[in-house]
Amino acid sequence: MRNVYFVGIGGIGMSAIARYFLHEGCKVGGYDRTPSPLTAELESEGAAIHYDDNTELIGPEWRDAASTLVIYTPAIPSDHTELGYFRNNGFEVIKRSEALGHLTAGKRTTAIAGTHGKTTTTTLTAWLTLRSTGAGNAFLGGISRNLGSNLVLGGGERMAVEADEFDRSFLRLTPSIAVVTSTDADHLDIYGTHEQMKRAFAEFVERIEEGGTLIKHYGLEIDHHNNAISEYTYDLRNPDADFRAENIVPVGDGTFRFDIVCPTERIEGCRLGIGGEINVENAVAAVAALWVAGDFDRDALKQALEEFEGVKRRFEVWINTPTQVYIDDYAHHPRELSAAIRSIRGMFPGRHLTVAFQPHLYTRTRDFADGFAESLSAADRVVLLPIYPAREEPIEGVTSQMLMGQITAPCTLVEKSRLAEELAGEESDVVVTFGAGDIDRECAKVAEALRRKAEGNR
Repeated sequence: MRNVYFVGIGGIGMSAIARYFLHEGCKVGGYDRTPSPLTAELESEGAAIHYDDNTELIGPEWRDAASTLVIYTPAIPSDHTELGYFRNNGFEVIKRSEALGHLTAGKRTTAIAGTHGKTTTTTLTAWLTLRSTGAGNAFLGGISRNLGSNLVLGGGERMAVEADEFDRSFLRLTPSIAVVTSTDADHLDIYGTHEQMKRAFAEFVERIEEGGTLIKHYGLEIDHHNNAISEYTYDLRNPDADFRAENIVPVGDGTFRFDIVCPTERIEGCRLGIGGEINVENAVAAVAALWVAGDFDRDALKQALEEFEGVKRRFEVWINTPTQVYIDDYAHHPRELSAAIRSIRGMFPGRHLTVAFQPHLYTRTRDFADGFAESLSAADRVVLLPIYPAREEPIEGVTSQMLMGQITAPCTLVEKSRLAEELAGEESDVVVTFGAGDIDRECAKVAEALRRKAEGNR
């Protein structure tokens, strides 16, 4: 198979697999709805991409069913013209999750799952493995700022992957080690109920290889029947957890120094290169995965923690000065918003916090409206954008205005094109943008506007 075509190539998970096949020397082409920085990078690396759902734009290299593999994302609608063309003409057509399952088969795979924290934890696991062992591969759900990519090809048998619960994708994986960060209700448009979603996580744990290991957040109840594995727990500081942090001390720039306690040892004097206690906990989970896998250099591990620059759009700091802070984060669930706002309050106590939030999906906004309102009300001021629909059609009565009526903090609704102007007009010295849609397209404009404001206030 020398030719691979991606329907929805611009997604973060799809683009990592596309990069892998480009690295393997395959001819890679694909469709996506809109151009983005990710698609631009793929095109610069050799992929042929177009942005209209039109079979006439599919190049001749990908029209031979005998030599072309077609990979699609479940975010693509079932009536998509190009997807229908491939299905109706004898092509091998598989989901992204199936492709990832094939690529990880035979590897010593660590799969990180959970409704929150999995992208940063996966990226940390990949980075720490690479720096402390000299090898390791990974398919990431975000762009590592250290590596500038969502694909790591460091050689060896170790593989770290983000195990996505959307559309039950993680049930295609058979990991040696699984980390589960959280099982809060989400994707109820797929699962129907929280209980059904938790059942899927149990099925994921049941796919861990015989003799493998589950590392779960302390307190998580996962009703699985896999009796052939070992289990450990982790937590930020709970003394009953198998892995935890102790002696957590703020450094002064939003980061922390701490010890990591493992079942057989203590790794003292660690410092993570990015801020927030929530990321200290993610680091504990990643170190737990390396400890279970064994064979890493402790000094190199500590150095790698300090050098970790995070993931684009995960607690990404654009400005951090005494007079102005600007952070962008992918949070799009009430629990994520609460954890991030709590971390930011801890990093910058006593400062005025404005939060800008772009709700993601009509169904998620409807299902968690009360939680969103409660989380956002912890800010000093809230700026809402219209709901980002992604794959969904509008639902009557489900709007950002609906959330405004429940948020107790002062709240404004603006169009995305006016976001930078609105935030620059705020008195807040700490500004955060949240959302999983396209709010990130405005980050550079927001940062520039806030820098100009800070300079004008000198």
